[in-house]
Amino acid sequence: MITEHPMTPLERRSVASLATLYSFRMIGLFMVLPLLAVYAADMRGASPAMIGLALGAYGLSQALLQVPLGWLSDQVGRKPVIIGGLLMFVLGSVVAAFADSIYGIVVGRALQGAGAIASTVMALLADLTGEEQRTKAMALVGMSIGGSFALALVLGPLVAGWAGLSGVFWFNGLLALAGILVVLTRVPTPETRARDGAVGVRSGLLRRCLTDRALGRMNFAVFALHFTLTSLFLVVPGALSDVAGLDRSVHWLVYLPALLLSVAGMVPMMIQAERRGRLHGMFLLAIGLLLLAVPLIIFAPAALPLYLGVLLFFIGFNYMEATLPSLVSKLVSAEGKGTALGIFSTCQFFGTFCGGALGGWLLGRGGPLLLAACCGGLAVAWLLLFLPGGAVPVPARAAPSR
Repeated sequence: MITEHPMTPLERRSVASLATLYSFRMIGLFMVLPLLAVYAADMRGASPAMIGLALGAYGLSQALLQVPLGWLSDQVGRKPVIIGGLLMFVLGSVVAAFADSIYGIVVGRALQGAGAIASTVMALLADLTGEEQRTKAMALVGMSIGGSFALALVLGPLVAGWAGLSGVFWFNGLLALAGILVVLTRVPTPETRARDGAVGVRSGLLRRCLTDRALGRMNFAVFALHFTLTSLFLVVPGALSDVAGLDRSVHWLVYLPALLLSVAGMVPMMIQAERRGRLHGMFLLAIGLLLLAVPLIIFAPAALPLYLGVLLFFIGFNYMEATLPSLVSKLVSAEGKGTALGIFSTCQFFGTFCGGALGGWLLGRGGPLLLAACCGGLAVAWLLLFLPGGAVPVPARAAPSR
């Protein structure tokens, strides 16, 4: 029998401080998601394509720099890279706050994303926790990301209603400065760095992770998920104003109940998957909910179907967001976990970028119909990929382990 030991005081402090740091940064990134489509529409140079690029720009710089900055943290230490990344986020926030055109917003968002410290924060978490506590610690940080997403969708419209879009970016900068303060005053300095394969990319395993079919399906899934999320937020804020008749400052009154109800809808799905062995069925159900949500949101003729579409989307999104990283971590051995999760995160951020940039271009060229066709087609491809014959790879093995 394996005895589970509680976290030490140092481990509890490390998890709490790093989860807080991660939350500050993710709140800043997510706050803009429900705002740009309505607040940037009147800016100089604004078009659906440029607004989409502004939404997704941070995803491109995140995808490109996540691994290099993680490697740099191995060479110079975790804290200098984290503080440098947060300062870059502050710079991006200031650039966006002063922007008088959509082009300035794009540059600011790209600079925000260039502070790509997610992999470094997780590496520091591994440095500060024992191996038997590491999975629990990373799960707690992962939960903080979900909470950050929900809080950001509520805070964004509230802050923007009071101080405008520039005020939101100033608030982003303050959160990043608060994050630096947390690093300097609350995050312990590790005596040694973790040497196992739980974090970081190992080049020798890169090819095996890239060619593994089960991991490839997971990478496609997270790309599709975040592509759809960013694309739909090109439409949702405008629909809440035009179809539901809500002032943009009170959009949070829709997001908050939808997020809370989505948790109530997601929990039974997770119970069915984990305790009753219906992982594949719940996975397909979540994709089906996302597929159903797309036309309900984009073509909603009235407020009620729009609200239903938002709710169904958040149920499917939250279920997938909680399930996919767990599946990836279970599909690989300890030595390949960091590499697999690094590739997975890169696909996630690249999906964010493509969802904004390509989604905005499609919306500008072909209107809502073309955007719906793209998101719906991606969901159908995702569904077919995981139907029997391409089933969810239940982790009976550890993929790249040699």
